[in-house]
Amino acid sequence: MDAELSRRLLKLLDHVEHWLPPPPVEVDWERDVAALWQRHALGGRLLPVPPRDALSLDDLLGIERQKLALVDNTRAFLHGHPANHALLWGSRGSGKSSLIRALLNSLSDEGLRLVQVDRHDLSALPMLVEQLRPQRQRFVVYCDDLSFEGHDDAYKALKSVLDGALTGPPPNVLLYATSNRRHLLPETMSDNEGSRLVGDELHHGDAVEEKISLSDRFGLWLGFHPFNQDVYLEACCHWVSQLGHREDWNAEARAEAIRFATLRGGRSGRGAWQFATQWVGKRRLHGS
Repeated sequence: MDAELSRRLLKLLDHVEHWLPPPPVEVDWERDVAALWQRHALGGRLLPVPPRDALSLDDLLGIERQKLALVDNTRAFLHGHPANHALLWGSRGSGKSSLIRALLNSLSDEGLRLVQVDRHDLSALPMLVEQLRPQRQRFVVYCDDLSFEGHDDAYKALKSVLDGALTGPPPNVLLYATSNRRHLLPETMSDNEGSRLVGDELHHGDAVEEKISLSDRFGLWLGFHPFNQDVYLEACCHWVSQLGHREDWNAEARAEAIRFATLRGGRSGRGAWQFATQWVGKRRLHGS
């Protein structure tokens, strides 16, 4: 009976083997500079990924102050000096995620390693951090487009890793996050009902204090704002020249770039890239 059962199980495995995923690739932090955290039923694993592109810090225009602050903070971390967790917040398309990618491209040779974790997997953040603790490299754990709804408790895992647990994050791990919201949680009029004046001081209610307490755990706040027209056009010129030739940027391109931003209702680095892609692609298609 046992032999028959074994035979049938082996036959079944032969049929389903080609449907199974390939065995996981182990991360080699001497070779790999970036990885994704993948959740599965038994916890999670790190999947090595190559850098997405060759974006450099010099490609990012209009955010000089933010670049300098984040590079200085990251270099201090890489050299074993005190450094802060960082929250990059502000307008959509203004360069928050691009700055993280450019940071990796620029500082990976100095020892920076990046691990991206999805917001929905933050409950496993303590497990991920413990996997990184014994490594000799220095890691930025990065969460893109981070925000929470009022009923979402996933932010508690993030709070704990940032500043709440007894052990705290290891010295070789920093957390960087990007968000459109400065306080990461939705803010409503009712939140202010508990606020009161004590003398000349405004004391926030419990709801506001709870929401501020999360973003307050990031020691470095960097705000990103919409571009003015001059900076937007400078970015358009840069990307048109990068994707095509310097001669592709002319008076006609400038006028079309302004029209492009007007139709989209805003100016941003992302908008400049998208305009340049459209403009250069159209000119090459028609042989210009």
